[in-house]
Amino acid sequence: MRRRTGLATAGAAALVWGEWLNWRWSRALVGSGVGASEAVVVLGYRNPQSTANFVNRWRVRAGIRSVAADGARGTRVIFSGGPTSDGSAEAQLMADYAKSVLEYDGTVLLEDRSATTWENITNVIPLLEGVDRIKIVSQPAHALKARAYLRRQRPDLAARVVRADDYRPGEWMVGKPLLALYGLWTLRGLTAEERKVSL
Repeated sequence: MRRRTGLATAGAAALVWGEWLNWRWSRALVGSGVGASEAVVVLGYRNPQSTANFVNRWRVRAGIRSVAADGARGTRVIFSGGPTSDGSAEAQLMADYAKSVLEYDGTVLLEDRSATTWENITNVIPLLEGVDRIKIVSQPAHALKARAYLRRQRPDLAARVVRADDYRPGEWMVGKPLLALYGLWTLRGLTAEERKVSL
């Protein structure tokens, strides 16, 4: 009985820890920018098949709901991701899913050359010029890494970054402890300043 209670307590603690860490990451390196125009950047994930995989479908949904969150005028959704093993670009697969399944009919731009997160940011920069607000969409740790890369490459654009709607309490809850562990590993190169939370 005690063993079961201990396991249940440990499991609950892991869920709370994963939830908290993902919540924290979703609020790091963001501001409260204002303005009429907005870019929502959706980062791709390894996609060896000819249609958007589970992770990319979720990221597209999070990207589209980030647009709907405040209904900004002049919003452009930018899908970023290079060729997959079958030759199709992740960006194109995500755009196809957004249009055909989610029936998104807003402005869509593609960045279809990137193979890494650093390249995602480098290659979307020309598409971010002139917008008032920027949202970067992915799992919280990955989005934070991308925001840190934008800050390193173009601090002026990074100052326009606001929160996307890619973190929701309870979403991916069972997987969040694993995402948190993976996030700790992927974010090990970030500075303390880059991890700073803006509330």
